Amino acid sequence: MNHNIIEEYLDELYKNPKCELNYNKDYELLIAVVLSAQTTDKRVNQVTKILFNKYDSLEKLSNADLEDIKQIIKPIGTFNKKSVFVKEIAKYLLDNCNGIVPNDEKILTSIPGVGRKTSNVVRSNLFNYPAIAVDTHVSRVSKRLNLAKEKDDVLTIEKKLMKKFPKESWAKIHHQLVLFGRYKCTAKKPICEECKLIDICKYKKRKKSLI
Repeated sequence: MNHNIIEEYLDELYKNPKCELNYNKDYELLIAVVLSAQTTDKRVNQVTKILFNKYDSLEKLSNADLEDIKQIIKPIGTFNKKSVFVKEIAKYLLDNCNGIVPNDEKILTSIPGVGRKTSNVVRSNLFNYPAIAVDTHVSRVSKRLNLAKEKDDVLTIEKKLMKKFPKESWAKIHHQLVLFGRYKCTAKKPICEECKLIDICKYKKRKKSLI
């Protein structure tokens, strides 16, 4: 079956995949994931290094000057909205969670700036919770490899992937699909010539039909 072939190839490429966001504390990961929306992990790591060094506690982040946070995270884009989220996340965790990131989707998704995808990423990394977070990379790869349909939304894709892959592999598969989409099956100019999944790839078939 296609998903078995995909899983074997992803294991070959990324045997021990890991989140590429840098963090030392649980809340740093949560904030970093929120900041990573519509930008690269590499760029997020550049700004969080400065941000978390200057404001090295939730208390300091919650009391930080908003304009200063904006200047620090400006390189990642949409910094006006994200700077507010940084302060609100810190305040929420202090006021409602004893300063600890909870392993609870309902609580997490009630935090400003945190949606289902962020919740899944955080829970799988901090608590080894079995989850598949669908970002742009996972969505693109899933559709190209016939794991999902073109019109499927992120929740539909998540449910389809959870059905196709064993539960104990969900966290790993998520990271593998992200890395595969980030470095191999890219949005523009994917590296098709060395891909072992080319026979089941819709992108390659569409490309051939245009020649």
